[in-house]
Amino acid sequence: MRIESVNPATGERLRTFDPERAPAVEAKLARAAAAFRTWSRRPLSERAEIVARAGEILENDRHAFGRLMTLEMGKLVGAAADEAAKCATACRYYAEHGEEFMRPEIVAASADGRDAICFEPLGVVLAVMPWNFPFWQVIRFAAPALVAGNVGLLKHASNVPQCALALEDLFRRAGATEGVFQTLLIGSEQVAALIADDRVAAVTVTGSEAAGRAIGAAAGAHLKKSVLELGGSDPFLVLQSADLDRAVEMAVKARIVNTGQSCIAAKRFIVADTVYDRFAAAFTAAMGALVVGDPSDPKTQIGPLATAAIRDGVAEQVARSVAAGARVLTGGRALEGPGHYYLPTVLCDVPPTAPAARDEVFGPVAALFRVAGIDEAIALANATPFGLGAAAFTRERGEADRLSRELEAGSVFINGMVASDVRFPFGGVKRSGHGRELSLYGLREFVNVKTVRMTGLSA
Repeated sequence: MRIESVNPATGERLRTFDPERAPAVEAKLARAAAAFRTWSRRPLSERAEIVARAGEILENDRHAFGRLMTLEMGKLVGAAADEAAKCATACRYYAEHGEEFMRPEIVAASADGRDAICFEPLGVVLAVMPWNFPFWQVIRFAAPALVAGNVGLLKHASNVPQCALALEDLFRRAGATEGVFQTLLIGSEQVAALIADDRVAAVTVTGSEAAGRAIGAAAGAHLKKSVLELGGSDPFLVLQSADLDRAVEMAVKARIVNTGQSCIAAKRFIVADTVYDRFAAAFTAAMGALVVGDPSDPKTQIGPLATAAIRDGVAEQVARSVAAGARVLTGGRALEGPGHYYLPTVLCDVPPTAPAARDEVFGPVAALFRVAGIDEAIALANATPFGLGAAAFTRERGEADRLSRELEAGSVFINGMVASDVRFPFGGVKRSGHGRELSLYGLREFVNVKTVRMTGLSA
């Protein structure tokens, strides 16, 4: 099967690629293993300089990179340029903090020795990445991994091959030597063999629960370190004391980020009975007024879904939810004509067994739930197999403290929408995966935390 790049706004095939065969994959593995031996021995300052240079390129060429993202997966043109700029921030962050994060921790020191905890790179890290944030998802693994002294092999989603190749070229332009960061244009069926190869030290994946199970199982079978950032059915709680205008504004943004194609996009809106009717009316009106259209037009607020299969999957989830008893307040259908468009949709009266309540809906579909108060809100928020992010709106400090403790998620935002930030660890609990990306913790996922004790040394 060929790897295709298709414009989701028009359905036009942009480019096709033949998957790389075994000899080409073997050559890249060999280059990666050889590169690690030299890259890991380079001074950290030199590695950081190259990652910082990649950040400069991302910043300077953000509009060109953004146009590529818009063409391949339909990201709004402004958001696409912003994604490239965010990647530049991550590169700068790890270039600036890498030395600090990798510095040995001295436990004890004496005249004839020292006891320390040291951090050393693992080797070749295989990254299996998704299409929805085609640059950000890659950079947030690559920047810390490369600064730490690892090298990267990228197996990107099959619908963004040009983005994948652009990322390989980015690090080449920044001065990384051959083999330090390579893209593999391969199918998912080839991933297990890569994980099994002794030259691959660890694997990181962002994707669906099914992908995480398969890759996690393969990594476990070969005793390889893995980081799994998987799906989410993130709750968005609105309690009685909330600033309702801000809650509605943030709710719309949180649901439609990346046309709803984000693991941390809010999906289940859990609203206190006393403010439910006002919230539902304002939220539905705002969702129904969003501008759907060409993602290259700056006025567009909702672009196409990335593939026809994703659009059809969203349509099926909505149809099954309605068949189970949910009501459509706005939207609820795909647009006819070219492109993979689905209208912004709000559902209410959603039964707990319906897909909109139980599963991750990867598109601009919001499900509303009415609750009596904070106890019921927390219980419903946690009644999901996922635990990635959660947002809650309240003006009461006691409620905020309780929500931050009791919501089962890797991130909790009070009076704001969930978002990733390079300074803070990112990841989930339950079926949303394990391990962390970003911050100090993201860099240390792919290092050997080594105990070193020395004594009896001459001066």
